[in-house]
Amino acid sequence: MSTALPVTSTSRASQPSLAVKVSGSGRTGPIAANTVLAGTTLSLFGISWDIQWHVDVGPDTFFTLSHLMLYSGSAVAGIASLAMVLIATAAQRAGRPVDQFPGGKPVRVLGGVFRAPLGYLITGTGAALFLLFGLLDLWWHSLYGFDAVLDSPPHIGLFLSICFTMVGSVIVFAAARHTRWGRAGVIVSVPVLIVFSPITTKAFGALPLPVEPDLVGNVLFSTLLLILGTLTIGRRITALTIAAALGALQLVLWWFSPWAARVYADATGLPLRDNLGDDPPELPSEIPVFMLLAAATITALLWLSRKRGWSGRIAPQIMGAGGGAVIGLSLPIQSALLGGSGPASAELLKMTAVGLVTGVLAGYLAARLAVLLREHSTASATKGR
Repeated sequence: MSTALPVTSTSRASQPSLAVKVSGSGRTGPIAANTVLAGTTLSLFGISWDIQWHVDVGPDTFFTLSHLMLYSGSAVAGIASLAMVLIATAAQRAGRPVDQFPGGKPVRVLGGVFRAPLGYLITGTGAALFLLFGLLDLWWHSLYGFDAVLDSPPHIGLFLSICFTMVGSVIVFAAARHTRWGRAGVIVSVPVLIVFSPITTKAFGALPLPVEPDLVGNVLFSTLLLILGTLTIGRRITALTIAAALGALQLVLWWFSPWAARVYADATGLPLRDNLGDDPPELPSEIPVFMLLAAATITALLWLSRKRGWSGRIAPQIMGAGGGAVIGLSLPIQSALLGGSGPASAELLKMTAVGLVTGVLAGYLAARLAVLLREHSTASATKGR
């Protein structure tokens, strides 16, 4: 598999002179893609609210508004995905070409009964799994009552299924990366996945590891997705744009999560915990705040790799090492700035080393995933618009 870095060009001459009409792409493509993105964003806000509820108020039951927001997000994404699968299937049965259908190249499902665009197949699968794990969570609540922890088996299953849906959303937009709405969707959907994906590492929290799993997950997913978005779109400032979008999302979640938890507590007549201080909101404070610096490092290394002609086989790993080291070093500093104890020199060195190693792995994976995303693009023959 070739991992050559994409060539960046903003010249009009580099674009195809004629646009190829993509079957079903008119308004259906961006409407469906943005509906899926709205669903995943709704799920993200729901989980941030729910985590903050556990911090500010305490255990909860299955039927709460934060859970409803979480479940509604997966339902919205799942319904939109099902609609696109049915539209693609109907187009094929009507004899219309579906090879360039929005959402990724269609694949055969159930022996060819359905034709599902790859991105929507993954988002729909994630939504279906979420439903199954949601039923398991309801059963879990019926056995144990209040829910006090994040890393229960049903919750881990729910988190993984939501990640599936978010990954599918990135694939859907990446398939249309030669359109404005496709590029914009990648820049927004990647930060949503950056925020949510480290939550899945809570499953390893009880293991006696030298480094907290969520810190490693933060470095891995942040670096991987920054590089993935950059190589998929193929523009120099992509990493910086993604980091800026992530910062904006962090600010909104920083305000929303404690506000929603406290307003809902007042509405239901439940008191806040007695020992609440001025701690920052739980999930937003775990998002790396120095991502713009990491993105600048990745952007500089990408520019240097093209100027020096570095091999596409090693350049992504170098980018990953640089970005990962910045993120790894920044996490203990961020913790101290938000009220934690000042990091010791040994802690800073350890997290920098973790960032370097994890970043190399992230760069390696990002390069190969970017090749897959670009090869499955359904808009590679269309003119950017």
